[in-house]
Amino acid sequence: MSETQTQSTPEATSPSPDVMEMDPMAGGLTMTTVAAEKVAEIRKAEDIEDSYSLRVKVIGGGCAGFQYDLFFDESAEGDNEFEVHGVKLVCDQMSFMYLMGTEIDYVEGLQGAGFKFGNPNTTGSCGCGSSFSV
Repeated sequence: MSETQTQSTPEATSPSPDVMEMDPMAGGLTMTTVAAEKVAEIRKAEDIEDSYSLRVKVIGGGCAGFQYDLFFDESAEGDNEFEVHGVKLVCDQMSFMYLMGTEIDYVEGLQGAGFKFGNPNTTGSCGCGSSFSV
């Protein structure tokens, strides 16, 4: 190839003004707009301080081995922090290993309503869907 074919102009390599550079871990934990609206609704109904984030955690238990846990909490040293659709999310290092790439949604249906986790790391779940295995 000639030198002109391998070189790129600065305009071609620099991001457009409407593209923001993001932290490499920003895509590690996401949330749908429906879930974010539900979190905001709960925060307001429970009068939870703005300084608290939504902690996403994996705990041992359930018939498949692990369960998800969501609760409002303060950030701790070593937490991974994300902001998605105006919701501040925090996740400890151990939980993040199991949650990387997970999308949190909120669904309502005939069998009830609740947060649903789209976790690409799971290898199975229990029949009721409240626990998972990796």
